[in-house]
Amino acid sequence: MNTRWKPNVTVAAIIAQDGKFLLVEEHTPEGLKLNNPAGHLDPGESLADGCAREALEETTHTFRPTALVGVYLSRVQRPSRDNTRAEDITYLRFAFCGELGEVQVGRQLDRGIVRTLWLTPDEIRASASRHRSPLLVRSVEDYLTGQRYPLALMHTDLSVLL
Repeated sequence: MNTRWKPNVTVAAIIAQDGKFLLVEEHTPEGLKLNNPAGHLDPGESLADGCAREALEETTHTFRPTALVGVYLSRVQRPSRDNTRAEDITYLRFAFCGELGEVQVGRQLDRGIVRTLWLTPDEIRASASRHRSPLLVRSVEDYLTGQRYPLALMHTDLSVLL
């Protein structure tokens, strides 16, 4: 039987404030890594709604996407180890910038997230060995060059939301 290949769709929040970017430090199979607030798109949500949800879950801040920064494709290959099988995963990431809102009092960081931190672009570049994905720095660089696309570029058919 042939299995159809499908990439994992993820959404990421590129959150900038006062010359710094909000990142998360999270547990991964490779140890503690830095990432944009990001995660998998859930069934029944638009890309922008998924990004807002992931930002809230990983930072405890509300976030309202206002523009698409970019669409990225990457691949992770992990060898088998410690009774786990090898993985070959392709990610299709939609990165958004927007407006950071207030902390939701009483909310906990999502499982696996150790902390949030604000880093300058130079600090992000200098910490490349700690990045979960090369897309972290790429999306920040695209943001810094002013790359923005209107949210109207994307359409979510009503059938997705039902």
